[in-house]
Amino acid sequence: MVQPEIARDDLALQLQNMRVFLAVSEAGSIAQAAQALFKAPSAVSRSVVELERSLGVKVFERNARGIIQNDYGALLARRAGRIEAELSEAAADLARIRSRSAALSPRSILQLLFNGRKLQLVAVLAETRKISTAAARLGISQSGASMALSRLESALGATLFQRGMQGVIATEAAARLAIRSRRVFAELRHLAADISAVAGSPSGTVVIGMLPLGRTYVFPMAIAEAISGHPGIHVRTIDSPFAELMAGLRCGDIDMIAGVPRAEEDRTGILIEPLFSDALTVVARQGHPLAGRRLELDELMASAWVLPWRNSPSRTLFDNAFRQAGLPPPPPCVESADLAVIRQLLTASDALALVSARQMQFELQSGLLEELDCGLPEMSRDVGLITREGAMLPPVAQILTEAIRRQAILASAGD
Repeated sequence: MVQPEIARDDLALQLQNMRVFLAVSEAGSIAQAAQALFKAPSAVSRSVVELERSLGVKVFERNARGIIQNDYGALLARRAGRIEAELSEAAADLARIRSRSAALSPRSILQLLFNGRKLQLVAVLAETRKISTAAARLGISQSGASMALSRLESALGATLFQRGMQGVIATEAAARLAIRSRRVFAELRHLAADISAVAGSPSGTVVIGMLPLGRTYVFPMAIAEAISGHPGIHVRTIDSPFAELMAGLRCGDIDMIAGVPRAEEDRTGILIEPLFSDALTVVARQGHPLAGRRLELDELMASAWVLPWRNSPSRTLFDNAFRQAGLPPPPPCVESADLAVIRQLLTASDALALVSARQMQFELQSGLLEELDCGLPEMSRDVGLITREGAMLPPVAQILTEAIRRQAILASAGD
């Protein structure tokens, strides 16, 4: 499971102040924003000062005409507006399922949700299903977490988690709220990166999900290019099954996924940018008994095979090639996408493996492994970059994306 990246406490705790910021921006006046929020002007001013202190920059310029956003304020407004949109959808969702006795309106629920601690608790609890584990991750006591959850459910007039002997299970409403909460934390993470870019020194974290074909050459070379030119960029890679990576992408924990998209995946709300085509080949150890001559497919049936996972794009191409030749696909003795495991298996045995020629480039050039001429039709996959539609990635992610595109062009030119 891809764990949600919880926003830094100082930014998560600023959500209420961001709501005040939006009101001041809309009113253009501390006094008018105070009236709209039913707060004292001094309280509104303190909220703005606390927010600016947390961000490390001023977001407003004060003059005789009132208060207006500066460049940092414009960045904050975009992120805060996206956060408000996510939480407004969550509030409307919760308003539809709350009990009739609950007096909170969608507007009141929205105000309640502008609370980083509450959103963190829902997001982490939905993922861990254990109050004790969630409490430990958030640095609070188990009793404190239980009390906070009870108070939230009572205020909402809705059950968010079903309690049981094995822990808690998120209701459908809580699961949707957890996704939106994690998107809010992604916006906060990106906000810090936005501000650093305006200050002239881009910095921040880019989270990239790595499918097997994304783990060698093109994407590592792109990462190396990005971090060498911009030392402030921090890249975190996640190696997980495709479904888990997609779930992380949709909720904002992951910024992009590198690899071969799955044809059966629901592509609603995602964007796929093709980068290059990658060919598959059959390889074996140097001096393998089948090496050095033209082979027929039926000669491969008795071999021990190391193959990609079942239902992966590569495995589907391989199995279909045998079926089209009127042969049953050979069963694998090992299913793996781990190049270190595959390399060791091949060098220590007479096993055959279906791999990307690009991924095994070093082993093939050095003579450690060699390709077999086995009569399989040409098999290739389109490698791409997968992002979430509507995501507003920060400049550091855009720097990495441009580096990936350049490296993909270089790799294609060298084919």
